Amino acid sequence: MNWTQVLRKAEEYQPRMSRFLRDMIAIPSESTQEEALIHRIRQEMETVPFDRIEIDAMGNIYGFLGQGEHLIAMDAHIDTVGIGDRANWTVDPYQGYEDDEIIMGRGASDQEGGMAALVYGARIMRELNLLDGVTVVVTGTVQEEDCDGLCWDYILSQGRLQPEFVVSTEPTAGRIYRGQRGRMEIKVTTRGVSAHGSAPERGDNAIYKMAPILQDLQALHERLRDHDFLGKGSLTVSEIFSTSPSRCAVADGCSISIDRRLTWGETAESALQEIRDLPSVQAAGATVELYRYERASWTGLPLEAEAYFPTWLIPEDHPVTQAVSRAYTALFGRKPVIDKWTFSTNGVSIMGRHGIPCIGFGPGHEEEAHAPNEKTWKRELVQAAALYAVLPTLYLQTLGEHTP
Repeated sequence: MNWTQVLRKAEEYQPRMSRFLRDMIAIPSESTQEEALIHRIRQEMETVPFDRIEIDAMGNIYGFLGQGEHLIAMDAHIDTVGIGDRANWTVDPYQGYEDDEIIMGRGASDQEGGMAALVYGARIMRELNLLDGVTVVVTGTVQEEDCDGLCWDYILSQGRLQPEFVVSTEPTAGRIYRGQRGRMEIKVTTRGVSAHGSAPERGDNAIYKMAPILQDLQALHERLRDHDFLGKGSLTVSEIFSTSPSRCAVADGCSISIDRRLTWGETAESALQEIRDLPSVQAAGATVELYRYERASWTGLPLEAEAYFPTWLIPEDHPVTQAVSRAYTALFGRKPVIDKWTFSTNGVSIMGRHGIPCIGFGPGHEEEAHAPNEKTWKRELVQAAALYAVLPTLYLQTLGEHTP
């Protein structure tokens, strides 16, 4: 393979990738509001051109290339979070900003830069005949920011795809990521009895019942399980709510939300039971449960899921990890850093629930995700497009070496 030719092609397409990314940033596309962006992506896919382009009932878009027996998927979720406080932005979040090195705007790193690099990586595959033995499908998935993995649960449950592995183009800052901690959204509720605020002794204050639970949760965080690669499990209380007949009454209900991150060996059942076993939870008779997600996609398809997103990890010597590492070394002349995401991705479904190997390599940086003045780097778009273009060939070579 002519590695220099691949890199030259990726450099040649950098202005088009940048223009495409600027166009995507300019289209507001929060979860369940991705319709206009999906149609813009379709337009760009038609320029490659892909052999076949489809949009499913949930609103995910697929671009297919090649006719080989080995199916490889490359995924970018294309929805974004909102912009937060506009005063924290130095540029318009949707008009964005561009210079010789960076592109700014909502979605630049998380995660529309990945889609820009994918479309042009596919174009390089086509132009340089790098599709022997493979079928590549580029997926632009929706609603990930609302409920990570929901899109891939839908894709796999519908039997539309059964790839041998999936590349996630979430931002990795030029590293290769092979896993992440899982997460849960947990609700703890205490119940009380209201009474007039002038005589609180007549009631039973649900907020007071919650106070020792908060202290026990803070202590629980410190003793959660650790893992030498993925790191420590964690929890934090992210929200608190209460109910009362009025401001002049004892609270008869109190609930908190917990963001629980799960390291290797932790499960939904074990995490819930740890909280249920806390002395303060038992003394208060508090309920501990998972939140549920229920919301229709931009197409109107009703969807629901339990707010549990499993931990996942593939080995460093897995053929997929090795193939991506070889592609990186061949293109860039140095060994890659193998790492993991701090946040959560569609891998919770792809590998976590369905056992399909997932590997991460994407333009942009984690710390830019959900932040004001979000940006990505043009050089990383180029590097990502080049690596995506050569990966199918390197995967088949690596697979052959692992086949007895």
